[in-house]
Amino acid sequence: MAPEEKPVTKLLEEWSAGSREALDQLMPLVYDQLRRLASRCLASERPGHTLRATALVNEAYLRLVDSGMDFNNRVHFFAVAARLLRQILVDHARAQKRQKRGAGAQNLTLDEAILVAPSQPGLVELDDALQRLAAVDRRKSEVVELLYFGGLTYDETAAALGISPATVHRDLRLAKAWLFTELANG
Repeated sequence: MAPEEKPVTKLLEEWSAGSREALDQLMPLVYDQLRRLASRCLASERPGHTLRATALVNEAYLRLVDSGMDFNNRVHFFAVAARLLRQILVDHARAQKRQKRGAGAQNLTLDEAILVAPSQPGLVELDDALQRLAAVDRRKSEVVELLYFGGLTYDETAAALGISPATVHRDLRLAKAWLFTELANG
């Protein structure tokens, strides 16, 4: 176990055992990593996105604390956090598309309206495609989620899923091809 993993894993175990002090010590250790994950998730969002990394991390923190989950180790914790970050972003995107909010209509200047290209798939469409992939092959969906939304390395993803890094690489290639086809066919 890497040196930075030991305190986090130990604190996760103590927190699971009911120690509020462990949670208070844990959050400063994982906050920066959670913030990087949130920033990475938001980097691919549209300009002017109303959700900020700090708000995303705070929401994820509240859900993690209220989850009552027992985390096996640092990798498991960040895998769950990645899933939560993705879900928060998807929920936010779905809320923005609701009819009362303009059904996802974009504000465009006249010049922009003339030059508009067909729309790119958004986070909601990607989430829907990932759910369809999970129905076909759960592990490939988890590989994408852990690598892209979780920011885990190939080795960490392999450890979290109990597979080899070579299998992670292979699954990622197949998942990307499947998602590309799925999103292209709309």
